[in-house]
Amino acid sequence: MADKNQTPAAPLDAAAAAIAAFAAAKDHPFPDDIFTAPQLNWAVIGCGVIANQMAESLALAGRRLAGVANRTREKAVAFAERHGVEKVYDTVEELYADPEIDAIYVTTPHNTHIRYLRAALASGKHVLCEKSITLNSAELDEARAIAREHGVVLMDATTILHMPLYRVLLARAASGEFGRMNLAQLNFGSYKEYGDLTNRFYNINLAGGAMLDIGVYALSLMRLFMESQPTEVVSLGNLASTGVDEAGGIVCRNAEGQLGVVSLTIHSKQPKRAVLSFDKCYVEISEYPRADSATIVWTADGRRETVAAGTEGYALCYEMADLERAVAGDADAASLIDTAADVMELMTRLRADWGVTYPEER
Repeated sequence: MADKNQTPAAPLDAAAAAIAAFAAAKDHPFPDDIFTAPQLNWAVIGCGVIANQMAESLALAGRRLAGVANRTREKAVAFAERHGVEKVYDTVEELYADPEIDAIYVTTPHNTHIRYLRAALASGKHVLCEKSITLNSAELDEARAIAREHGVVLMDATTILHMPLYRVLLARAASGEFGRMNLAQLNFGSYKEYGDLTNRFYNINLAGGAMLDIGVYALSLMRLFMESQPTEVVSLGNLASTGVDEAGGIVCRNAEGQLGVVSLTIHSKQPKRAVLSFDKCYVEISEYPRADSATIVWTADGRRETVAAGTEGYALCYEMADLERAVAGDADAASLIDTAADVMELMTRLRADWGVTYPEER
């Protein structure tokens, strides 16, 4: 029998947490309020962890991917067999040319995204792109211009932008219920061993580093709750021997005087914890990248209120549903790329301050 006084275990790592979230969701009826826009036919580029999560997410909704392309065809075939995907393309060009495909999810490493975005958007496909959506602001500006030229939707797959919890909290904040937001404090720490510095986290040739891998979550949440883009940014960054950023401390301030304080590391474990401080309360969110609950502590009396919205296991469903809504004309969903662009501008600025430059940028 478990000891009631035993300290709870620390949160699982991201992959294990996602598996647990899927397991918790799969035995429940799929909600009818997630996919509300006309259904698109989806294909995926890449067969890694996120691609598998995408296929499993669609399966929860009783849907399947229509196609898959991958650099290694054998992996694409195995992926298709595992998830019941109808088509395996020999090349990405075949995928782009398929008139039956409406939308593509790009799940490959950061530094390959712009190459796929250019071609997919120019071929008239809507694109949901895994974080970080590009390496820098110049690449994102280019991709957005191509999307506008061809009348298609480009969407950032950073989960922060899509989880229902944040829509609920943002609506309450916008109503004035919380008062003014004064300070956002965000931590994110993962422990990646130095033993193999060729792995993607430390490999500069794979656009490694804390900023693009985990910083995007913290900065996205900070920016969502700020009235405007920060204009003042001061920071310190520590670099690994490979030239990528392994840790950073960031302080931001916007024209309204709202502060953001962010700490990141890929070589020390930290809680994924966010505290948003308002005049009338503070909002605390644990495991915030895919959070489905938060705690509000009210200033006047210390009362604690739990807010729940959405389900962690449906995180990738919310992403795909937002793209489908944007395609159908939902202005709020379409505007998410504006927040992503602000975040990318901050990340680009911070990496420049720290001297982190990827081979593609030289």
